[in-house]
Amino acid sequence: MVYKAPQRDHVHFYGALDVRGGREIALSTSTQSGEVTADFIRILLVLFPTQPILLLLDRAPWHYGPPINQLLEENDRLHLMYFPVACPDLNPQEHIWALAREAISHNHAYRDFDLLVDDFESFLNDNFFDNNFMDKYGPPPNSIILF
Repeated sequence: MVYKAPQRDHVHFYGALDVRGGREIALSTSTQSGEVTADFIRILLVLFPTQPILLLLDRAPWHYGPPINQLLEENDRLHLMYFPVACPDLNPQEHIWALAREAISHNHAYRDFDLLVDDFESFLNDNFFDNNFMDKYGPPPNSIILF
């Protein structure tokens, strides 16, 4: 007899990649909403207590709304910018998700979903990830940026 669940277990992940140092901050959640997004961003503000933060987001509906607007009003050092529509290749976070899937869940069998979630989250938070985002899209060294 093989047990078959009537629905698939799932979990959501929030992730942010510090493109200068390769540090990933990931958090598993049961849902995605503007409130949960705002809470995740508050974690980022605590982890980076003095630095201005430019957070690049995709255009998911939970990345907008009153909780996000209120957070922006309360934090002068937080700035949001959104990636263009349908351009996941520009988002370095998408590449991190792919690396985690390959390392943890691809060709691996987990009998315990919670262990899979823990291993996935640990992989994200315990590793540094090389990326070339700043080389491709950042300003040239010693450049002057005017706004």
